[in-house]
Amino acid sequence: MNTTTTTRFDAALPAPLPFDDAGRVLLFAIRRMAAGGLDDAHAAHILFIRFRMAYRRPLVLLRALMLELSRTARRPIQVAPCCCPRMTAAEATLIDTIRIAILDPHAAHDMVSDIAGTPDCLGALTTAQAVSEAFADGGLPLA
Repeated sequence: MNTTTTTRFDAALPAPLPFDDAGRVLLFAIRRMAAGGLDDAHAAHILFIRFRMAYRRPLVLLRALMLELSRTARRPIQVAPCCCPRMTAAEATLIDTIRIAILDPHAAHDMVSDIAGTPDCLGALTTAQAVSEAFADGGLPLA
């Protein structure tokens, strides 16, 4: 791989994958839902494996977040395929938004508004807060 290819690769996927298990599970589920739709079986399976019988709440809330983002976004949100070893800027921002949604809702709202390209993302913010709570309650905290 030459330096030009590496530079283009780094520009398209500027962020490293999350280091924690919760972040990786969340990223995989987001990528699968973005590629295969809200009813993607792989996303449901990874959440079932991680949360066992308490998988429904994180699954339904993550579906609601993805639906809310697709409904309110005024520009495309770039999501990489599951095999990519790095994250797009939008994916990194979305993961960080969900991580801080409860601790700093104002900053989280600004972040989700930035990736969606719209000034009003309160629905996405409250859903991100619920996703974060569901992961924490299931024993896989994102913060």
